[in-house]
Amino acid sequence: MARPPNKTGTSQIILVLGTVAAVAVVGGALYQAQKLSNEEELAMMEVIPQQLVTEAVVAAPQVPEAVIPEPETTIAVQPEPKTTPVMKAPQLPTLDNSDDFVRDRLLLIKHRADVETWLNTDDLIRRTASYMDGLSRGVVLSKIFPLTAPEGNFTTHRDGEIIWLNAGNYERYNSTVAAIISLDMKSMAKMFHFIRPLLESAFAEMGYRPRQMDGIILQAIDNILATPIIAEPIKLRRDSVAYQFAEPSLEALLPIQKQLLRTGPENTQRLQQQALALKDALLNP
Repeated sequence: MARPPNKTGTSQIILVLGTVAAVAVVGGALYQAQKLSNEEELAMMEVIPQQLVTEAVVAAPQVPEAVIPEPETTIAVQPEPKTTPVMKAPQLPTLDNSDDFVRDRLLLIKHRADVETWLNTDDLIRRTASYMDGLSRGVVLSKIFPLTAPEGNFTTHRDGEIIWLNAGNYERYNSTVAAIISLDMKSMAKMFHFIRPLLESAFAEMGYRPRQMDGIILQAIDNILATPIIAEPIKLRRDSVAYQFAEPSLEALLPIQKQLLRTGPENTQRLQQQALALKDALLNP
């Protein structure tokens, strides 16, 4: 593992890289289709073809635009003593050479073991950009960030002709949700601006301008916040081998929102609280 040049620089980089992980992870926390062992659960999910991380996205008819404000620059009232060493912010690597920079320093912060698994891939910044682009359209790109598979198998139960989603499924996602809510959204958002040039480069490869990047990130968060909280039991219907939500309004939700429903009301609320905290911190630096 590479050794950071100084403690101040390291702490800044760590929080920045946490921002990248948080933005991607909060939205995609609960999609692990490629690891699910139960065929029926796979059938219930909407399977999204893998998107190449460097491929330009042209499917969205209208790209949202927004501005995530820059934090105000603090001007010191009194100059520091001449004997105080000047700490220079570490220079960002190029996009092509950013993986080790991101991975090594992110793993220096307190984290659950799940995070190490999620980061065990390449093109981290490009994957983050592609993942967020998908989430802004309500789509979960399952191969971009393969997360921890939920424990056990997906189950249902019947009451006559009625099929119910078994509430015991919700606990299968607790570990992944716990890893996400342990992250400090405010600190991550503050350092988001430090790594912004790398993110802008990755989004530019997909044909997006900086204002569109900001709009995509905020739209992805809003899609999570718009997910309804369903406290009562959820009815399912079976079309051939696939399970779908019996309630048309639920089946019509975005794929990311339907995936959140399957984690249960408590887990959905916990993730929404993190998403709201991240949005507030981004818009109020």
